[in-house]
Amino acid sequence: MKESNNTQEALHSYHVWDRSVRIFHWVNVVCVMGLMALGLAILYNSSFEVSSDGKILLKTLHVYFGYVFVFNLLWRISWFFFGNQYSSWREALPFGGRYRASLKSYIKGSKQDNPPQHLGHNPVGKMMVALLFILLIEQAMSGLILAGTDLYFPPFGSEVAEWVAVPSEEGSTAVELKPGSKENVDPDAYKEMRAVRKPIATVHKYVFYILLTAIFLHILGVVRAEVKERSGLISAMFTGKKVFSKKPVDMDD
Repeated sequence: MKESNNTQEALHSYHVWDRSVRIFHWVNVVCVMGLMALGLAILYNSSFEVSSDGKILLKTLHVYFGYVFVFNLLWRISWFFFGNQYSSWREALPFGGRYRASLKSYIKGSKQDNPPQHLGHNPVGKMMVALLFILLIEQAMSGLILAGTDLYFPPFGSEVAEWVAVPSEEGSTAVELKPGSKENVDPDAYKEMRAVRKPIATVHKYVFYILLTAIFLHILGVVRAEVKERSGLISAMFTGKKVFSKKPVDMDD
């Protein structure tokens, strides 16, 4: 009992994640969950016997979630340059002259069941953060393109509509098209547009599955780090603070 009290007294709390990072994280969680659920419903709409209007509604909701997701992601990317030390790209991503040495030290310590304690992301966590951002950015970019090809939504919807619309008698292009309708649509131009769209949609689909796997591995990694390091990693995304029994190795970086 005495030893337990001494251990408790030796713990120190350190602030790491600022409010902006924490808000981004949880908004991103909600958006990604909503996008995945809607995406699966769209992908397997025939199995759920979704009507044509229902499919358009699902796609519309998917795009609205996507807009929030994109703006939130852009905010976090900007925070790489304006946030605190541990929010910066130097600390969150696997770059920098000392990263390789810190990775070797972390792996060696983990094998000895005594990994170095990091206030920010540990070296393995930084690799996962980089992977997740690459996948999220790809989904954001391809999703915005698909929003234009499916629903004629911004930022590319006007250009797509002009591409596939039947020219009016005056020679101008009728750009007011209804999503899901072939009225005022040039069949040849539409077929050409869909051919361009197809590889983008394919990439969007398969990156979704890669992202789903990465998120699963991320959760496993967080749970493992919580158990091994006992730094309050999970609660830190609510409070912004981690706890350590000794000074983190990246405290003065």
